[in-house]
Amino acid sequence: MLKFTDLGRRTPQKRAASARVADFREIQGGFTVGDARAQASRCSQCGVPFCQNHCPLTNDIPDWLRLTAEGRVREAYLLSSATNNMPEICGRICPQDRLCEGSCVIEQSGHGTVTIGAVEQFITETAWDNGWVEPIRTGRSLNRSVGIIGAGPAGLAAAEELRKAGVDVVIYDRHDRAGGLLIYGIPNFKLEKSVVARRVGRLEASGVDFQMNFEIGRDATLSDLRNRHDAVLIATGVYKGRNLDIDGENADGVVAALDYLTASNRVGLGDHVAEFFDGRLDARNKRVVVIGGGDTAMDCVRTAVRQGAKSVACLYRRDRANMPGSARETRNAEEEGVIFEWLAAPKSIETVIGKAAGVAATRMRTAARDATGRLSVEEIEGSDFRLDADLVIKALGFEPEDLPSLFGAPELKLTRRGVLETARGSLETRAPGVYAAGDIVRGASLVVWAIADGRRAAAEIIERLGAAATTLLAAE
Repeated sequence: MLKFTDLGRRTPQKRAASARVADFREIQGGFTVGDARAQASRCSQCGVPFCQNHCPLTNDIPDWLRLTAEGRVREAYLLSSATNNMPEICGRICPQDRLCEGSCVIEQSGHGTVTIGAVEQFITETAWDNGWVEPIRTGRSLNRSVGIIGAGPAGLAAAEELRKAGVDVVIYDRHDRAGGLLIYGIPNFKLEKSVVARRVGRLEASGVDFQMNFEIGRDATLSDLRNRHDAVLIATGVYKGRNLDIDGENADGVVAALDYLTASNRVGLGDHVAEFFDGRLDARNKRVVVIGGGDTAMDCVRTAVRQGAKSVACLYRRDRANMPGSARETRNAEEEGVIFEWLAAPKSIETVIGKAAGVAATRMRTAARDATGRLSVEEIEGSDFRLDADLVIKALGFEPEDLPSLFGAPELKLTRRGVLETARGSLETRAPGVYAAGDIVRGASLVVWAIADGRRAAAEIIERLGAAATTLLAAE
């Protein structure tokens, strides 16, 4: 260990931008055994592991880096998977620069962070290749069942933990494939769908019952599920896109980010998507403007490049330093030819015969910090400009849907932010026996936080059901 003084940081080799924009395959390969051992050996094994402290899952990063450096990869996998239900997925899509790697002690000392994400991916892919990823070992049946609404990362993580405890699990999801945004929101060049399908298949083999194309409020009410199960977990995520609130927003050629990404992912999975094949959700030969600065915006601009757009620009109202998306994804987009208009905000969508033709925008400048400590922005008078656009994609983030109304469940309560209200120090909602996890509780966030919440909700449910089972046995 401690090789950081004479061994520089390296990442797995990326394909050249000119090659990778021609397809939707992942842009980065994995580490070789030698590279993984070498990069893991750079860890300083510091006494206070800030990388672990800044991981939502509190992964035991220094220890599995040490095991990898020593060639004990199977042990590293066992340690990594003990706290994370999807380490190879987090290794690919977590914004490590904002979490573990950004907190690395040797990064702060100027030596370049340990390549934690790539090593994490290497460990679990090696485990899959060698058959070390065993079927989920289910505990003795508790004769209790849990219904999970939503087959995204929070729901999948919770399902695995519940099955380990001997709880029967049924997952209900309104889509036709499990995975949530892992399948329909995140493009293949960041996360190939076979990686997600592998995890879903492992859950199915453990006895998890997936009820797809099942919509709560249409096919059953929340009350119906509460009657079927001993507990219910709501893990729907947040899917409602924010609006621009400017003139021309409803013109043809102005689309929501999730609609656009879902269409692209479905086509990649072999589905026939009418809105894609008639051109409405296809960027080919179009001048594309994406409005927003998060990871979803980066997914959109990079998808448009691969679809053969004539030009792709990203319009963001703040500067690069205050962009919420991953700096790594921004660099990838720039390499692939995306033009960024920093400190620029849309004023209206210009139309011709009801169809988008351009974005009227204005330049911004940073101003005082707001209540959250973030720099606010203000318009620069007389700085208006225009971008030609045949396709405008709104990527301003997501808000929760009104679940009490959709589910026919007035007993659920919402916070001022519109997410589900849970008890202090718990993930149980106002409805007894109904829990919530992931974005529907914390707002639009990261996959790693959804996994952490799913695990926490499962632990609460297991404790509740286990106590109930003990009470019942005592009574008998």
